Amino acid sequence: MTDHGLKRMLTVGDVARRSGVAVSTVHFYEAKDLIRSWRTAGNQRRYHRAVLRRIAIIRIAQRAGIPLATIHEALADMPHDHVPGVTDWQRFTDTWRAMLEERIVSLTQLRDQLTSCIGCGCLSLEECPLRNAGDRLGRQGSGPRRLIAATAGS
Repeated sequence: MTDHGLKRMLTVGDVARRSGVAVSTVHFYEAKDLIRSWRTAGNQRRYHRAVLRRIAIIRIAQRAGIPLATIHEALADMPHDHVPGVTDWQRFTDTWRAMLEERIVSLTQLRDQLTSCIGCGCLSLEECPLRNAGDRLGRQGSGPRRLIAATAGS
């Protein structure tokens, strides 16, 4: 690469400063193969400017609760020197939307059940929606079913 081309590349410090993450986070993302660098003749890391958009996508996805493995899958086919655009973002969100909707429904149900449970103050109710939904433990027999199952293997 020419000296002019190297000047347009970013150091790890540049990437950290411009993306708002710590240098250790840049290294972590690289270790997880979410971003890539290459080494100069002096063994210093250099990054393509596209890494800034990739890190922005990673951070937004993480904030939404998308697991790193899922983010990795989304970015896997994208060249590291490609600046993700609107079409790429649409593909990501189409993939993640169902997962997020499922999580929203689950958390809403948990919130609503938790509120009713806190109202009574007891987690041992036969029909507690959090600990024993539909009294499924009662169908297994009487007594402390979780304790019996835990000590049966000892």
